[in-house]
Amino acid sequence: MKNPKLDKFFLADGQKWRSEMQKLREIVLSLPLSEEMKWGQPCYTHGKDRNIVLIHGFKEYCALLFMKGALMNDPANILIQQTENVQSGRQIRFTSLKQIEEMEPTLKAYIQNAIEVEESGVQLQKKETRDFPVAEELRQAFDRDGAYKEAFEALTPGRQRAWLLHFAGAKQSATRVSRIDKARDKIFDGMGPLE
Repeated sequence: MKNPKLDKFFLADGQKWRSEMQKLREIVLSLPLSEEMKWGQPCYTHGKDRNIVLIHGFKEYCALLFMKGALMNDPANILIQQTENVQSGRQIRFTSLKQIEEMEPTLKAYIQNAIEVEESGVQLQKKETRDFPVAEELRQAFDRDGAYKEAFEALTPGRQRAWLLHFAGAKQSATRVSRIDKARDKIFDGMGPLE
């Protein structure tokens, strides 16, 4: 069901991928989904607020992001995992209106499959926090400062994973040490790296 409150988003001057995203909106809304704004993007839900797919734009492409894409069928081999750390979501990326128009029947089938996956109740077995690598520099910081370790362990699992990924993303040990030192106050305040 179309939400008129989102018209501004799709019709905004300077909206990159404007015609492409309008076409994606038309395709998504041809299925039994409701439209709302979540995470600053048009989000399409089914049933009792079950998130199915987002439309979002980037510098080099626009995309459909399927919330449980890792559980979907992918006969056309078009679902993309954004980064190695994304566990559930998968994208279909577009760089032209023509591409979207040509893929319309396939996109409708994928959206229908996403609805079916959600309705089935199946859940992805996500990696636990303990399955993420802990940088040796962080282990050393915890050995030196037990309060730091306690503050880290008091964080939500999602914040812990975000910090572990943030620290591990540094290629050099000196950079990891610097990140760990700079993160201390935020961790003691119960925050994640993006807060």
